[in-house]
Amino acid sequence: MVDAAPVMKKVKLPLDKKTREEFRAGDVLLLEGRLFTARDQAHRRLLEALSAGDEPPLRLQDEIIFYAGPTPAARGKKSGSIGPTTSSRMDPFTPQLASQGVAAFIGKGPRSQKVCQALRDNGALYLVAVGGAAALLGSRVRSIRPIAYEDLGAEAIYELEVEDFPVIVACDLQGGDIFAHLRNR
Repeated sequence: MVDAAPVMKKVKLPLDKKTREEFRAGDVLLLEGRLFTARDQAHRRLLEALSAGDEPPLRLQDEIIFYAGPTPAARGKKSGSIGPTTSSRMDPFTPQLASQGVAAFIGKGPRSQKVCQALRDNGALYLVAVGGAAALLGSRVRSIRPIAYEDLGAEAIYELEVEDFPVIVACDLQGGDIFAHLRNR
């Protein structure tokens, strides 16, 4: 449940734990800095690497994973459209990645209570980006480059530099969940 009036905050990335503790479900954040895209297949490969004892292709501590696959950029643009993927598809992977120190995950739609609890237990946030606003989100990308699993095309892991990238805190570290009412019907 959301207790207080939401606020809008400009936030520099990466997100340390102290900063994450300040946010409440319903807060609107404008992100500035680095985040990484990863969808289903990239998540599988990340967990395979971790299970094998290998170093993942990116440092996970205090980073943000955006469930998205960018489209190719049009001539003269830095990024194509980039919209959030349905987050529940990543539920099988999220607890283990949160345990690796990921600061936040960005997607769309509700998460299971089990995943929200795993996020809280590991000090990670769940943020939502508005579905259907992929062109707007793409316009907030200042640079993009593939960093791992390029054979996956749009599902590769990309590093994005973003500015004024709008998200809403969906699950906070205090147990706030903007989607809780959907589970209580």
